[in-house]
Formats: sequence, C-alpha cells, structure tokens
Amino acid sequence: MPELVAAKPREGKFNKNAARRVRAAGKIPAVLYGPGHDPVAIEVDPKQISRIVDWQREPIKDELIHIDLKRIALDKALRVSVRVKLLGTPVGVKTEGGILDQVLREVEIECLPADIPSHIDVDVSNLALHGVLRVSGLPHSDKIKYLKSEDATVAHVVTIREEVVAPTEAEAAATAEGAAAGATAAEPEVAKKGKTEDAAAAGKKPEAAAAGKKPEAKK
Repeated sequence: MPELVAAKPREGKFNKNAARRVRAAGKIPAVLYGPGHDPVAIEVDPKQISRIVDWQREPIKDELIHIDLKRIALDKALRVSVRVKLLGTPVGVKTEGGILDQVLREVEIECLPADIPSHIDVDVSNLALHGVLRVSGLPHSDKIKYLKSEDATVAHVVTIREEVVAPTEAEAAATAEGAAAGATAAEPEVAKKGKTEDAAAAGKKPEAAAAGKKPEAKK
C-alpha cells in the first residue's frame, strides 16, 4: 500500500518569499496537478514523503525544497515500476560456485493505486547453477498485471569467469618497441644477403661470356 501524505493548502501569494516561509516552518512547498482541476498549491510534511517522483533539492544541504504531486483516480489502473527483491541464497551459489546476477531490479506493472506494492519479493533459494528466474516466476495475482514479457530474465546464476587484464601503457609500449627493434635488426641481414647474391651473379657474367665466345680461326 502506498503511504498516505497529509497536505495543507497554502494561503496567500505563491512566490519565492512565500515558499521560503513554508520551508522555514519545517514544511515543503508542493503543487498538486491533475486532469479536470486547476493546480493547487499545498504544503506537506517532509517526514511523510517517502516516495516521490518530481522533486527539487537544495544544492548545498541536499534537502528537499519543492515537489510536484499528481492527482489520481482510485478506480483507474496506473502503470508503475516496482522494485524486485530477491530473497535467500541460491543453491547454485552455495554449493556450485556460481554467482547471482540480477538483470531486472525493477519491473513495470499495471494495477489500481490501492494495490501498488512497495516491492515484489521472490525466493531464489532453489535456483541452481545456470538456473534462470523469469518474470513468469514472480508472484502473480489478479490485482496486478506485469507489462514485461513473461520470458524476460529477472535473475540467473552464472559461473565466475576469469577477468582478462589489459596490458598497461608501459607494457604495450615495451612490446611495440621490441617488435620495432626486431624488424630493424632483420633489415641489414636482408640487405647483405641481396648484395652477396648480386656479387655472385656479377662474377659469373665474364665466365659465361668467355665460354660463349668462339675461338678465332688461324690465318
């Protein structure tokens, strides 16, 4: 059940000075909006505000300074997001060395304002390694309707994977430097080999020419 908040209409002018007076009295200035009615300026007790949707905070003290409230009809269904609370330790974590990964921490539902739960509890004690909890496994009733697919994953137990450690900048630089040095050292050997082959080929040319030359006829 949502918490009821007592509100009191604000009187007089609705400006910054009036809002300061409300805050000085320990209350929070607010505005109530809703279809079919004009906005109403009100003041509320900050202790009663536990769940609010459009708020302003004081930047230094981080205190609430203003909130906007929406008028609703108790006989019309609303769409809200509700926190999913996992209860228990899965057997896949206890005895099989897995870890519990919660994929959906909130789930969107549709229900009447009076039926909005503060959170949805689900027991995951029987979830084994590689086991999956889906929306279909959450508590269902005729008062709430899940808007997420029934096959959507809420949580599962997975194996612990080894983390791949990326090399540091110094290690990457050293690796690159070593590769460059190896390439540079190979260049003189290749060049030397090329010169040796050229010299050998040049030395064979005179012999080939002499072998191919015909002897002069005797006169």
